[in-house]
Amino acid sequence: MKERKKKTNDSKNIKNSKFKKKKSSQIQEETMEQRKGFNSIEVSCIIVISVLFGVIMGCVLMYGRNRYSSFMSSEVREFVSTYENILDNYYDSVDKKELMNAAIAGMISSLDDPYSSYMDDATTDEFNQTVEGSYVGIGATVSWEEEKSTIISLFSNSPGEKAGLKVGDIIKKIDKKEVQGLSLDEISKLMKGNIGTKVNITVLRGTKEKTFTVKRSRVEIPSVSSKVISKDDKKVGYLFIETFSSNTYSQFEQHLKHLEKKKISSLIIDVRDNPGGQLLQVKRVLDVFFDKDTVLYQIETKGKKQKIKSSTKDKKNYPIVVLVNSASASASEILASCFQENYKNASIVGVTTYGKGTVQKAIELSSGASLKYTTQKWLTSKGKWINEKGVIPDVEVVQEQNSSEVLTDENDMQLQKALEILTQSKKESN
Repeated sequence: MKERKKKTNDSKNIKNSKFKKKKSSQIQEETMEQRKGFNSIEVSCIIVISVLFGVIMGCVLMYGRNRYSSFMSSEVREFVSTYENILDNYYDSVDKKELMNAAIAGMISSLDDPYSSYMDDATTDEFNQTVEGSYVGIGATVSWEEEKSTIISLFSNSPGEKAGLKVGDIIKKIDKKEVQGLSLDEISKLMKGNIGTKVNITVLRGTKEKTFTVKRSRVEIPSVSSKVISKDDKKVGYLFIETFSSNTYSQFEQHLKHLEKKKISSLIIDVRDNPGGQLLQVKRVLDVFFDKDTVLYQIETKGKKQKIKSSTKDKKNYPIVVLVNSASASASEILASCFQENYKNASIVGVTTYGKGTVQKAIELSSGASLKYTTQKWLTSKGKWINEKGVIPDVEVVQEQNSSEVLTDENDMQLQKALEILTQSKKESN
């Protein structure tokens, strides 16, 4: 988004360049004319006034600094003093950025909160990508397969797919740089870049090397997938939510409408392994199922509770099963608990969820790094705090699976239990 904004601003500058050039030359001419008109007395007066102005401003700034210092707490003054003493007196060179980052990381660490953390600029980029649900790149997922950097998936209509890349291609070079010996993070960084820039990807396809020129663009990361499962002459809709990023609701709405057009009689919402995400997104998803003024969850800030209610007239009546596991956390638990406490025809199937009942706020620093710290608790619609307890399912099903076994619909015991509940239900959609 920043790159797009920068380009828009540049195009405006080009568009208005004639006007700016003309106005700039007018100002320059006026200045030159004024300089030519000064006499020696006027010059002397200007010098005296300038000196006096400088002295006055110096006093003001010094007073302001002392006044600001007086408002600092003793702890903050001690911190500033320590920082300045290290910079001035440490025997070796000191990187100011690293010193400040270490201080901030130390403060966050002292909170002894597993959900509060300091993130450097690289980690911040990854975090923002997850939260925003998009990034600038070519839309390819790369993995090491038999010690070869292999494309294992391509997003639909992504720059990479449009350029001709295919799943199974082995990446050899990125802009003439050999990838052998590079980490996946290093390969990822080489493929990413600014919107509109191009990158040459050389791949091995079969026995032939091919080079594709890919124009980078913003790629939306799919966080929702769906399908229709037919069982006992009934159509069951299945929606998997991988995370709650900034575009999850729009994807969820699109998939749900598609399923409902297929005349589903019931729905499975799968949030297994979903670590959570944005509160606004899970609220908007819940708005679809609960009518106005239904309490979806509560937020507690320093002892004060706020009830978060549905703000739409939407409402569903068909049977729903929410699939959860021990890695379903935060926003996923909000969704599961809301259905458990408010939806008349819902069942929670799986095992007890992770148990994360806190809300974090992320702040990006000028250095590009960021910090994330806990600011609130969230409670279920009935006011329960599930932190370190989790949401207990209505129907417990433990998924037994060998490490080498691939999970399919047929051997997914939790999914099969959900289908059993829904196809035996007497209630159908209106």
